[in-house]
Parts: sequence; C-alpha cells; structure tokens
Amino acid sequence: MKILLTGASGMVGRNLMEKNESFNFLTPSSNELDLLSYDKTFQYLKFHKPDFIVHAAGRVGGIQANISDPVRFLIENLDMGRNIVMAARNLKILNLLNLGSSCMYPRNGVNPLKEDSILKGELEPTNEGYALAKITISKLCQYITNDNNDFQYKTLIPCNLYGRWDKFDPRHSHMIPAVIQKVHKAKISGEKEVLIWGDGTARREFMYAGDLANCILKSISNFNSLPNIMNVGLGYDYSIKEYYETIANIIGFQGVFVYDLEKPTGMKQKLVDTNLQTKWGWKPETSLKDGISKTYNFYMEEKIG
Repeated sequence: MKILLTGASGMVGRNLMEKNESFNFLTPSSNELDLLSYDKTFQYLKFHKPDFIVHAAGRVGGIQANISDPVRFLIENLDMGRNIVMAARNLKILNLLNLGSSCMYPRNGVNPLKEDSILKGELEPTNEGYALAKITISKLCQYITNDNNDFQYKTLIPCNLYGRWDKFDPRHSHMIPAVIQKVHKAKISGEKEVLIWGDGTARREFMYAGDLANCILKSISNFNSLPNIMNVGLGYDYSIKEYYETIANIIGFQGVFVYDLEKPTGMKQKLVDTNLQTKWGWKPETSLKDGISKTYNFYMEEKIG
C-alpha cells in the first residue's frame, strides 16, 4: 500500500516517520505538492496514485500567531484541506485520514469534550479562524462518506501536542515549546523571574507527538474499525502553572513565576473525552515528565547544539 503523507516536514509528520517501520510513505515537500492549488494537488495524486492519504499538513501556531494573522490561518487551512480531500474524491482514492484539532470544540463546551459537541456553541475567539477551517474539512469528509460508503474519509481530533520537531519561536509556537525556550533562556541569563500569561489556573491537555504518531500507525492498520471521528488524547489535564513548574524542574530554573493578568489565556479548560479511543483499544504511553525531557533534549541538540 502506497500512503501519501501531507505535512511530512511538520512535527506530526516527522514524528510519524521516526515511528514508522512498516509502511511505504510518500512524503512530498510543499514544493513538490502545493496543497494551496487544487490543480497541482490533483495532478500530483493522479501521477502518484496513492492508496491511502494521511492529511497532517496545516498552518499551525499558538495564541499569539492566531491572533496576529487569523485570515491566513482560516484560508490556508481551508484551502489545503479542501484541495486534498476533493482531489482524492474525484480520483476515487477511497481511504483518507484527516487530522483535526481540539480547537474545533465550543469554548464553553462541557469538559471532557465529546465528538458530538462540535458546532454546539461559540468557538474560542483567539483561534476561531483555524477552528472554522478544521471543522469544515472534517464535515466535508463526513459528507463524502455519508454520500458513498465506498469512501472512508475519517478524522482524528488530537488534543494539544508537543514534542520533537516542535517550533520553539514564541511567534509561531504553542505553549510548551515556547515555555521551554523562555525558561531555558531565563536560566542561562540568570533571570530571577519568568512571566506567565494569565493567572496560571487555565487547564490544558498536552500529548507527546510521538504518541499521536503511534495512534496514526494503528489507525492505518485498523482503518475499518476506526470510528469516523475520534478524539485522541490523555483523558486528563494539567494547569498552566503545573506545566511551567514541570518544565522549570527539568531545565533547572530556580527563579519564581509572575503573572500578567492582562494577557489572553484562551479557553479556561480544554479536555477531550477519550471514551471512543479507549473502546477502540488505544492509549498514549508517554508521561508529562518523560515527554518534556525528550522535547528539551531535542531543543538542546537541534536548536542550541
């Protein structure tokens, strides 16, 4: 089986390639496969004829990036998803695994967030554009499968991710890699304080990206039994302050935290329901301490060393 992986150079794609031992993946760069062009996407699929598609490409970033450029987050993610899904459908590629995001859930949704709660409330404003694109593509996959069951277009909804090959620049990164870089620099420069946005009580569920890679590989091997839409997560969360404390302990930062209550913090809690995942027979293996240690080691080797 020939599998096309979009976003092979991103964090999820690179972790997937590190974990893969069995499958034949096509891993084109954005120069080889321009997902922002339907015609180029169609021609790539027509030429290479993959049997299966894993759509992991996307414009991603944390609160700061989403707030500063919502148009790009909406349009690029919408175009990439629409082009790959519709080209696959028109070429009768029958199996496609789409990666969504827990940003798809309502900001005031009841935690833990169940798959059927999508579109049942207002989205979080700080990443609304990204969320709208992800919702639209998951619905497109659902409509195609409902219209013709020969097409199995399914969506995984991961919780927040971090890990090897993450982005550490705070202008583009999510919380954990941004905090790793911030705390590391504070330690090196001898600073006594590290700033936290908000009061540190907001709760988040962050899963190590290598665990998502394992789930994707299991999904490919067991695609028929995979639910049409399924959360992928830990099933428990930590406060922002707890993440800072864990990172500080691993890095060896001895200072204190101060809080900027004027800065946005996003949703108060975002914890996905993992009942479907558990019934399907999968769970993540990496503890927070081990995952952050691996991520910090990667940062030191690849970004500093």
